[in-house]
Amino acid sequence: MQTIYADGIANMILVDGVVRVDLINVTSVEKDKEPNVRPVATLALSLPALIRTHDQMGKMIDKMVQDGILTKNNPAN
Repeated sequence: MQTIYADGIANMILVDGVVRVDLINVTSVEKDKEPNVRPVATLALSLPALIRTHDQMGKMIDKMVQDGILTKNNPAN
């Protein structure tokens, strides 16, 4: 199995029931400039797989909050 590291997502699109997520890496950051990014891979998920992934990521975030690794901030109203 291959491991792919990504700093973020550049684009997401739904085509024919498949969600495609373009993953990117930040290659350099300069003061007062947009960061340079490069594409890394595209993740393709069926709609059921997207929902399962969302659920699993939510559970991981909840566990990190419970363990004190993260703090959830409520958005300002």
